[in-house]
Amino acid sequence: MFSGFDYGTSNCAMGIISPNTSPASNVQLLALEQGKAFMPSTLYALERELICEQVGLSIQTTDIKQKFLKLRANSLAQARRIRQQEGLDPSEQSLFFGRAAFEEYYEFPEEGYFVKSPKSFLGASGLRPEQVLFFEDIVTAMMQNVKAQAEKSAVALGLPHGIEHTVIGRPVNFQGLNAEQSNKQAIDILTVAAKRAGFKSVEFLFEPIAAGLNFESDLTEDKTVLVVDIGGGTTDCAMVRMGPNHKNKEQRQQDFIGHSGERVGGNDLDIRLAGSCLMPLFGMGSDLKNGNPVSTKTFFDAVATNDISAQSNFNSLQTELYLDQLVRDSAAPELIKRFIKLRDEKQNHHLVRSSEQCKITLSSQQEHLVDLGFIEQDLSESITREKFADAVQRPVEKMAALMDEAIQQAGCKPDLVYVTGGSGQSPVIRQAIKQKIGDVDVVDGDHFGSVASGLTVWAERLFK
Repeated sequence: MFSGFDYGTSNCAMGIISPNTSPASNVQLLALEQGKAFMPSTLYALERELICEQVGLSIQTTDIKQKFLKLRANSLAQARRIRQQEGLDPSEQSLFFGRAAFEEYYEFPEEGYFVKSPKSFLGASGLRPEQVLFFEDIVTAMMQNVKAQAEKSAVALGLPHGIEHTVIGRPVNFQGLNAEQSNKQAIDILTVAAKRAGFKSVEFLFEPIAAGLNFESDLTEDKTVLVVDIGGGTTDCAMVRMGPNHKNKEQRQQDFIGHSGERVGGNDLDIRLAGSCLMPLFGMGSDLKNGNPVSTKTFFDAVATNDISAQSNFNSLQTELYLDQLVRDSAAPELIKRFIKLRDEKQNHHLVRSSEQCKITLSSQQEHLVDLGFIEQDLSESITREKFADAVQRPVEKMAALMDEAIQQAGCKPDLVYVTGGSGQSPVIRQAIKQKIGDVDVVDGDHFGSVASGLTVWAERLFK
């Protein structure tokens, strides 16, 4: 059986072609968690060393398993020592995924290892070989879990057991700098992980093109469409000729007449919102006793949860010593102490998650009260849609520039704009599209399922 696999920055989804659905729409997204088709891209491990152990235990193909065990011998030995030292029973669950990972992190933020949106890190420049291996393990563990849950759902629907072939979505560029090298590194990690997760065949397709394929099935006349896919980690745009005279072609290269992409997405909106609107509660923007302003860098490092370097700086001994001194030098030491508490209790991911929920709520409301009671009783901040728009102006401008780049490559204006991706629902984003494109119809897609559905359509062409 084959699948389309949206290994997303914010959520994962997997689709198959099901005979149980109507011929007009035979793509079915499989339930991955609590009956839902979308699983947050998160992992929580009781100890980070246990991720490698779980990967090794879950590899099903004998030769791949043996190679992995040999390659990770030292890491696996360390995992066994950790289990003995911590008194962890071999049968005790050590890894949690999706919503369960969030729940474990919220309950035990100071313990274990929590990672959200690992896809954001895969193309990072300057990764050491051991970091690449670690990301391979994180992605493999997540893919193993998604594949296992999807196969359970398929069996429950009476479909053949075992998903052996897949098309995985990829952004146009995983990173803005050194794009070619970055893309190769990320694709290599995803390919290795997918093979270890049990996929025999692995292909990739640009995510905006996948989203467009899903949309194209409903077109009754030919159109030139600007597909704008605003994912959690990247924004990708593609100018595509679509419609009845195009969708059945076996070769579609000539129909894709412009594309652009950069590592700026929904996560960046969350981070800018958290930094600009929530970090002042922790001392950002306050003054020192000498009247000079406190540097903003450490505060933005705290919320830059998609930046390896920023997180390394935030968690360093140097930052710990700096904050201890800042308490003595600050004119508002109580705010800095609150910031130190957030750092000590590793609640920065929770803060950014609260910012994400605020962003989502502001798509339908003018104002939202962000509850930060997990940090301090009765702590909260009211954020309006106008404040949100001001906070995210910089990343939104980058998104608009990517739309313009794809249009310039195509050399023509789109007949309509098709918007997908979770952050595409934001009125702030919609306004930016209108300002950039002008008087062109803007059509909403399935903001969460269009990529997975399009990948599944492409998988059918490749593997059927």
